[in-house]
Amino acid sequence: MAPIEPMHDGEVVSGSIRIDAWSDVACPWCYIGKRNLEGGIATYRADGGEPGVEVVYRSFELAPDTPVNFDGTELDYLARIKGIGLPAAQAMLDRVAGIAAGVGLRYDFGSVRHTRTLKAHQLLHLARARGLQADMAERLFSAYFVEGRHIGRDDELAELAEGAGLDRAEVLRALESGEHLADVRADQEQARAYGIHGVPFYVLDRRYALSGAQPPGAFASALRTLVAERAVSPA
Repeated sequence: MAPIEPMHDGEVVSGSIRIDAWSDVACPWCYIGKRNLEGGIATYRADGGEPGVEVVYRSFELAPDTPVNFDGTELDYLARIKGIGLPAAQAMLDRVAGIAAGVGLRYDFGSVRHTRTLKAHQLLHLARARGLQADMAERLFSAYFVEGRHIGRDDELAELAEGAGLDRAEVLRALESGEHLADVRADQEQARAYGIHGVPFYVLDRRYALSGAQPPGAFASALRTLVAERAVSPA
């Protein structure tokens, strides 16, 4: 856990420990990191952890130049766009799928619909405004990596959002108007200010950072450290 320049985003600071998670719903390590973070928080709570923990998902596009309708599979993307040889690309996907399976995630890279995730990030901001961001993030990750859904299209996103408890018509209006595009850009600007070049990247209590899909124990330990630090210096 490394100290960083404190976040000053204008939001009201509550008593909870806030974890800002920069991620992309098309990032396989981010879904693994999400599971590990949830495991770490569960361990912290099982040990009587107080105060509570709030997780906020922040926007980061790994491949902003990806077309909404990419013609090909995830393997094709790695080979044609990233320039990785097919054997190496397949080995990479197999390795990630194996690690994902270890945390209970069944990735199906053969069905992944590679696409730009800008609209999905806007949807996550709308979901946060409605108190449903955690559910929406889980729905998007699963739709992309497990179910082969196309998360770059408004109609698909609206259907997924409806399943997470959001109003379909409101989602379509927000996506068509770009209502939360400025929120996405603000997250991206903050990521640049932090020097974030890859995700997942976590900012804890607005002051400390953890990078990568850390194991659950790392998150639990970081939370306990923050609680101890707050006890010494509540401010």
